[in-house]
Amino acid sequence: MPNLPKIGVVLATTRPGRFADRPAKWIMDLAAAHGGAEFELIDLRDWPMPFFNEPVPVSRAPVTDLVAQKWTQKVASLDGFLFVTAEYNHSFPAVLKNALDYVYKEFNRKPAAYIAYGGVGGARAVEQLRLVCVELQMAPLRDAVHISRTEFVGMLMEGKDFADYPHLAQTAGIMLSDLIWWTKALKRARDADLKGAPVPDDDAE
Repeated sequence: MPNLPKIGVVLATTRPGRFADRPAKWIMDLAAAHGGAEFELIDLRDWPMPFFNEPVPVSRAPVTDLVAQKWTQKVASLDGFLFVTAEYNHSFPAVLKNALDYVYKEFNRKPAAYIAYGGVGGARAVEQLRLVCVELQMAPLRDAVHISRTEFVGMLMEGKDFADYPHLAQTAGIMLSDLIWWTKALKRARDADLKGAPVPDDDAE
Protein backbone atom coordinates (compact mmCIF):
# COMPACT_ATOMS: atom_id res chain seq x y z
CA MET A 1 0.00 0.00 0.00
CA PRO A 2 1.38 3.46 -0.86
CA ASN A 3 2.37 5.84 1.90
CA LEU A 4 -0.83 7.89 1.96
CA PRO A 5 -0.92 11.42 3.35
CA LYS A 6 -2.81 11.88 6.62
CA ILE A 7 -5.70 14.32 6.90
CA GLY A 8 -7.35 15.23 10.21
CA VAL A 9 -11.11 15.82 10.27
CA VAL A 10 -11.47 18.20 13.22
CA LEU A 11 -14.76 18.54 15.09
CA ALA A 12 -14.74 22.19 16.06
CA THR A 13 -17.46 22.19 18.71
CA THR A 14 -17.63 20.25 21.97
CA ARG A 15 -21.02 21.19 23.40
CA PRO A 16 -23.55 18.48 24.42
CA GLY A 17 -26.05 17.59 21.71
CA ARG A 18 -23.88 19.01 18.95
CA PHE A 19 -24.87 18.46 15.31
CA ALA A 20 -21.23 18.13 14.22
CA ASP A 21 -21.11 14.35 14.67
CA ARG A 22 -23.50 13.86 11.73
CA PRO A 23 -21.54 15.76 9.06
CA ALA A 24 -18.31 14.31 10.49
CA LYS A 25 -19.51 10.72 10.03
CA TRP A 26 -20.91 11.59 6.59
CA ILE A 27 -17.64 13.08 5.34
CA MET A 28 -15.59 10.23 6.83
CA ASP A 29 -17.71 7.75 4.85
CA LEU A 30 -17.32 9.80 1.67
CA ALA A 31 -13.58 10.14 2.25
CA ALA A 32 -13.16 6.38 2.71
CA ALA A 33 -14.94 5.78 -0.59
CA HIS A 34 -12.97 8.54 -2.31
CA GLY A 35 -9.54 7.19 -1.38
CA GLY A 36 -6.22 8.90 -1.95
CA ALA A 37 -5.51 9.78 1.69
CA GLU A 38 -5.85 8.44 5.20
CA PHE A 39 -8.49 10.36 7.17
CA GLU A 40 -8.55 10.52 10.97
CA LEU A 41 -11.37 11.94 13.08
CA ILE A 42 -10.05 14.48 15.60
CA ASP A 43 -12.57 15.33 18.33
CA LEU A 44 -11.61 18.39 20.39
CA ARG A 45 -13.46 16.82 23.32
CA ASP A 46 -10.43 14.54 23.57
CA TRP A 47 -8.09 17.53 23.88
CA PRO A 48 -9.23 19.49 26.98
CA MET A 49 -6.74 22.34 26.83
CA PRO A 50 -7.12 25.29 29.20
CA PHE A 51 -7.85 28.75 27.87
CA PHE A 52 -4.65 29.87 26.17
CA ASN A 53 -2.39 31.49 28.76
CA GLU A 54 1.15 30.66 27.69
CA PRO A 55 3.91 33.04 28.87
CA VAL A 56 5.53 33.13 25.41
CA PRO A 57 3.91 32.99 21.93
CA VAL A 58 4.03 29.45 20.54
CA SER A 59 5.79 30.76 17.43
CA ARG A 60 8.79 31.46 19.70
CA ALA A 61 8.76 28.70 22.32
CA PRO A 62 7.13 25.30 22.97
CA VAL A 63 3.91 25.21 24.99
CA THR A 64 4.07 24.25 28.65
CA ASP A 65 0.63 22.63 29.07
CA LEU A 66 0.90 18.83 28.86
CA VAL A 67 -2.31 18.31 26.85
CA ALA A 68 -1.28 21.08 24.47
CA GLN A 69 2.10 19.39 24.00
CA LYS A 70 0.34 16.19 22.92
CA TRP A 71 -1.99 18.23 20.71
CA THR A 72 1.04 19.79 19.03
CA GLN A 73 2.42 16.32 18.33
CA LYS A 74 -0.90 15.25 16.83
CA VAL A 75 -0.99 18.29 14.54
CA ALA A 76 2.60 17.61 13.49
CA SER A 77 1.64 14.05 12.48
CA LEU A 78 -1.02 15.27 10.02
CA ASP A 79 -0.52 16.56 6.48
CA GLY A 80 -3.84 18.35 5.97
CA PHE A 81 -6.99 19.39 7.80
CA LEU A 82 -10.75 19.40 7.27
CA PHE A 83 -12.57 21.48 9.86
CA VAL A 84 -16.22 20.65 10.64
CA THR A 85 -17.53 23.80 12.26
CA ALA A 86 -20.69 25.41 13.55
CA GLU A 87 -21.26 29.15 13.29
CA TYR A 88 -21.47 30.97 16.62
CA ASN A 89 -22.29 34.70 16.46
CA HIS A 90 -20.92 35.07 12.90
CA SER A 91 -17.72 33.20 13.76
CA PHE A 92 -16.40 29.74 14.63
CA PRO A 93 -16.38 28.15 18.10
CA ALA A 94 -13.94 29.39 20.75
CA VAL A 95 -12.72 25.86 21.49
CA LEU A 96 -11.36 25.64 17.94
CA LYS A 97 -9.70 29.07 18.15
CA ASN A 98 -8.06 27.95 21.38
CA ALA A 99 -6.78 24.75 19.75
CA LEU A 100 -5.40 26.73 16.82
CA ASP A 101 -3.71 29.27 19.11
CA TYR A 102 -1.73 26.52 20.87
CA VAL A 103 0.15 25.49 17.70
CA TYR A 104 2.09 27.36 15.03
CA LYS A 105 4.84 25.81 12.95
CA GLU A 106 3.19 22.37 12.94
CA PHE A 107 0.30 23.92 10.96
CA ASN A 108 2.60 25.72 8.49
CA ARG A 109 2.35 24.85 4.79
CA LYS A 110 -0.54 22.43 5.20
CA PRO A 111 -3.94 22.75 3.45
CA ALA A 112 -7.26 23.35 5.18
CA ALA A 113 -10.80 22.66 3.94
CA TYR A 114 -14.14 23.26 5.63
CA ILE A 115 -17.62 21.89 6.31
CA ALA A 116 -19.87 24.40 8.05
CA TYR A 117 -23.44 24.74 9.22
CA GLY A 118 -25.53 27.51 10.73
CA GLY A 119 -26.64 30.91 9.46
CA VAL A 120 -26.03 31.19 5.69
CA GLY A 121 -24.47 27.74 5.78
CA GLY A 122 -21.79 28.74 8.26
CA ALA A 123 -20.17 30.92 5.59
CA ARG A 124 -19.19 33.67 8.03
CA ALA A 125 -17.53 31.13 10.33
CA VAL A 126 -15.52 29.76 7.41
CA GLU A 127 -14.46 33.23 6.25
CA GLN A 128 -13.07 34.03 9.69
CA LEU A 129 -11.49 30.60 10.00
CA ARG A 130 -9.74 31.07 6.67
CA LEU A 131 -8.14 34.28 7.98
CA VAL A 132 -6.79 32.46 11.03
CA CYS A 133 -5.46 29.67 8.83
CA VAL A 134 -3.63 32.21 6.67
CA GLU A 135 -1.94 33.63 9.77
CA LEU A 136 -0.85 30.08 10.65
CA GLN A 137 0.72 29.87 7.17
CA MET A 138 -1.74 27.22 6.07
CA ALA A 139 -3.26 26.96 2.59
CA PRO A 140 -7.05 27.45 2.94
CA LEU A 141 -8.99 26.01 0.00
CA ARG A 142 -11.75 27.70 -1.96
CA ASP A 143 -14.38 24.97 -2.12
CA ALA A 144 -16.24 24.20 1.10
CA VAL A 145 -19.44 22.39 2.07
CA HIS A 146 -22.06 24.76 3.48
CA ILE A 147 -25.06 23.13 5.18
CA SER A 148 -27.81 25.74 4.95
CA ARG A 149 -30.56 26.39 7.47
CA THR A 150 -33.06 24.45 5.32
CA GLU A 151 -30.83 21.37 5.24
CA PHE A 152 -29.83 21.75 8.88
CA VAL A 153 -33.44 21.96 10.09
CA GLY A 154 -34.47 19.14 7.75
CA MET A 155 -31.91 16.80 9.29
CA LEU A 156 -32.31 17.99 12.87
CA MET A 157 -36.09 18.31 13.06
CA GLU A 158 -37.69 16.53 10.10
CA GLY A 159 -35.94 13.15 10.02
CA LYS A 160 -34.03 13.82 6.81
CA ASP A 161 -30.46 12.80 6.11
CA PHE A 162 -27.59 13.78 3.83
CA ALA A 163 -28.95 11.41 1.18
CA ASP A 164 -31.92 13.79 0.83
CA TYR A 165 -29.54 16.54 -0.28
CA PRO A 166 -27.36 15.00 -3.02
CA HIS A 167 -25.87 18.37 -3.99
CA LEU A 168 -23.93 18.32 -0.69
CA ALA A 169 -22.18 15.09 -1.72
CA GLN A 170 -21.33 16.62 -5.10
CA THR A 171 -19.74 19.62 -3.42
CA ALA A 172 -17.96 17.37 -0.93
CA GLY A 173 -16.48 15.31 -3.78
CA ILE A 174 -14.97 18.42 -5.34
CA MET A 175 -13.65 19.58 -1.99
CA LEU A 176 -12.10 16.20 -1.16
CA SER A 177 -10.36 15.96 -4.52
CA ASP A 178 -8.94 19.45 -4.09
CA LEU A 179 -7.88 18.81 -0.48
CA ILE A 180 -6.13 15.56 -1.36
CA TRP A 181 -4.33 17.19 -4.30
CA TRP A 182 -3.04 20.04 -2.14
CA THR A 183 -2.18 17.70 0.72
CA LYS A 184 -0.01 15.55 -1.55
CA ALA A 185 1.59 18.53 -3.29
CA LEU A 186 2.50 20.35 -0.08
CA LYS A 187 3.71 17.16 1.59
CA ARG A 188 6.09 16.54 -1.31
CA ALA A 189 7.37 20.09 -1.02
CA ARG A 190 7.84 19.88 2.76
CA ASP A 191 9.59 16.51 2.46
CA ALA A 192 11.89 17.90 -0.22
CA ASP A 193 12.73 20.85 2.03
CA LEU A 194 13.69 18.48 4.84
CA LYS A 195 15.98 16.55 2.50
CA GLY A 196 17.39 19.67 0.88
CA ALA A 197 16.27 18.32 -2.50
CA PRO A 198 14.29 19.95 -5.33
CA VAL A 199 10.56 19.30 -5.38
CA PRO A 200 9.86 16.34 -7.73
CA ASP A 201 8.04 17.15 -10.95
CA ASP A 202 5.13 14.79 -11.56
CA ASP A 203 5.24 15.55 -15.29
CA ALA A 204 8.93 14.74 -15.67
CA GLU A 205 9.76 11.63 -17.68
